[in-house]
Amino acid sequence: MIKEDPQRKFLNRTWSEWLFTLPIFAMLLLTLVIGTGELFHGQLLRFGESLFGQPDKGVQYFMLRADPVKPSCDANPDIEAEVQRQTQAGAAKPADDIDALFGDTKVDPEVLRQSLRSAAQVCRAKHEMYERIADQITPQVKVYRAIETSFFALFQYGTDHRPMILLVMLSLAAIITTLGHHHICIRPARYVRDFQLQAISMAAAAALLLHSTIRYYQISLESGVAIARPELHFLWMALFAALLIINLWRVVRPPRVEMTEGMGSWGKAFLAIPLFAYMAINAGIYFLQHGHPSGLAIYINQLMELPAIFLNLGLFIWAGMLLKQSRLVDLCMNVIRPWRFSPELLTYIILLAAAVPTAYTGASGVFVIAAGAIIYHEVRAVGGSRHFALAATAMSGSLGVVLRPCLLVVLIAALNKQVTTNLLYHWGVYVFFLTSTLFFIASQLHRKQRASIESFNVAIPAMFRQMVPLLPYVAVVVAVLFVYEWGLDTKLNEISAPIIVPVMMLILLIVDKMLGRRAVHEPKPEYAAHRKDGVEASIRAATNETTGHIGALLMLMTLSLAMGGVIERSEVMHFFPSTFSSVWTAMAFLVVTKVVLGMIMDPFGAVILVSVTLAPIAYANGIEPVHFWMMVLVAFELGYLLPPVAINQLLTRLVVGEKEIDLADAETRHLGFYRRFERWILPVVVMTVGMVIVAFAPLAVQHWPALAPVKSFFTETMPQ
Repeated sequence: MIKEDPQRKFLNRTWSEWLFTLPIFAMLLLTLVIGTGELFHGQLLRFGESLFGQPDKGVQYFMLRADPVKPSCDANPDIEAEVQRQTQAGAAKPADDIDALFGDTKVDPEVLRQSLRSAAQVCRAKHEMYERIADQITPQVKVYRAIETSFFALFQYGTDHRPMILLVMLSLAAIITTLGHHHICIRPARYVRDFQLQAISMAAAAALLLHSTIRYYQISLESGVAIARPELHFLWMALFAALLIINLWRVVRPPRVEMTEGMGSWGKAFLAIPLFAYMAINAGIYFLQHGHPSGLAIYINQLMELPAIFLNLGLFIWAGMLLKQSRLVDLCMNVIRPWRFSPELLTYIILLAAAVPTAYTGASGVFVIAAGAIIYHEVRAVGGSRHFALAATAMSGSLGVVLRPCLLVVLIAALNKQVTTNLLYHWGVYVFFLTSTLFFIASQLHRKQRASIESFNVAIPAMFRQMVPLLPYVAVVVAVLFVYEWGLDTKLNEISAPIIVPVMMLILLIVDKMLGRRAVHEPKPEYAAHRKDGVEASIRAATNETTGHIGALLMLMTLSLAMGGVIERSEVMHFFPSTFSSVWTAMAFLVVTKVVLGMIMDPFGAVILVSVTLAPIAYANGIEPVHFWMMVLVAFELGYLLPPVAINQLLTRLVVGEKEIDLADAETRHLGFYRRFERWILPVVVMTVGMVIVAFAPLAVQHWPALAPVKSFFTETMPQ
């Protein structure tokens, strides 16, 4: 049994939660303001034009945003005197021999006179416009433009300083995650040796990172080139110095724990080392051995090149945690419960429904964190085994990553001009139906008894009754979409989703807490014990949990970039041919490499690496870019289910709890191989078959004459 760590207890107190998470909350809101700012500012400009624009006088609102400058020209010059002056000046002898080379310059008085008249006319027009604009600048205009320009300055400042905002958010979140022992590990720390080795490894990782950032800054100074953003260097140094101090202190004073199973073993303690620490140590040692001490810092700074993507990921995580604090998933499950589906059929329906929020949370892991516990307990409640429920939970975030508006697809399109988000989302729908159908087939083969569904006469009325509590939530969703579409002229898509979805979830959570006041004193189900009562407490808890996940996920992604740098600089890809004897061989090679990358790297870091190393190989060997990237997405999801990392399985373990994992293993210890490892085998088999079909079926259609009639499908269904 673990005695609660005093530091963790400290972090769970109300005032300290806000003390640590309020800056993250503020930066998340600032990110929303930055994202919404351009949309809102455009509407402010339109509204200003409708209020203060004078089309009949040629005055538009943008002319009123600042006080006009009075023209310095003379609107009523003495034209004849000026003609005489310039004519006499032009007839003068050239001042030097160089001017004399061009001969005498003759001035035509009539041409000069006409030019001066035109200039005077232009000057009078400027003075008239100045007077019209000055007349229109009323006290009301000054108040309105002060509001509009202040808002513009705020969101423009945020847009220009996105890298700084991202790094500050990452630094605070990483420190809080470290204090709370929330970094992603293969197995959470439970025993003294786990905590000791975790602290030692993280101290070593922080030391390597701090040394690299210092050397990178020194080398940049020595180069003589002005450093564009020196403050980013100092922030990186401050972050890693703080992590080093925290973990050195923990090496000396490890957390106090009480054990019933001894000190734990050093061998198993290696499973408690955070994955980012493994990556930092391996990459750091590699760069030191190759005389490139700044290598770690150079590659982790790639995070600053796409700050909007990672800030949006933080917003999606926040939306997922807000969802977790609400009853929305429960209410949706209530609509399904009257049918009394079998565990297998219920799991299939859940996976279909989970694909949409998975796409809107940007990554498979975020949805597992947000709704995994509910999915697990729902499958268990209808009779599903623990292993089957664990498999369903791990897969719940794997199917929707190919659907609109998944953030990973946006990143792929941003880095690769050969594809567009429309093309990827278009074919993603077909891939989604393929993988979901494969799971349905697998679940029916898995079924142990005949499925019995409730009769229509009973299920349909009960289902409609359960839809009534959902109506306020539907109204909120429609209202938010209406405001954005008609008020800000913005539809919900892959660009606007990171802004609209968190706003929508904030309002939904407020409505949910208001509607759920009557149920405050009712006992909560076990899987909902994390939910808080009241709006402020719920938002605080969601933000607090968001902070931990941002710190864990972004640190993992950051060091994945460094591991990508190791792979890139080691030139391991040069050991493989850039062209293959056949497109089949090339595809087989690419499939294996993508699965391996998915096993050891996070998706965002892996996409960046693949874009510069393996994508050109695919294109050079005749593989269509869209086909290649759809295969990559499926291969990555397969990798996230496979050891040694198996990130979706790790997150499932995190949300379900070690107790359920131990019970699942105990229940199947005496059974066959498949039953003992069902939670691993079932999702892996489904995604493997899906990956093989996605990778090789289009090649078969392209190269096998017998499949020529099907070939037209791939062109006729292309989006226009």
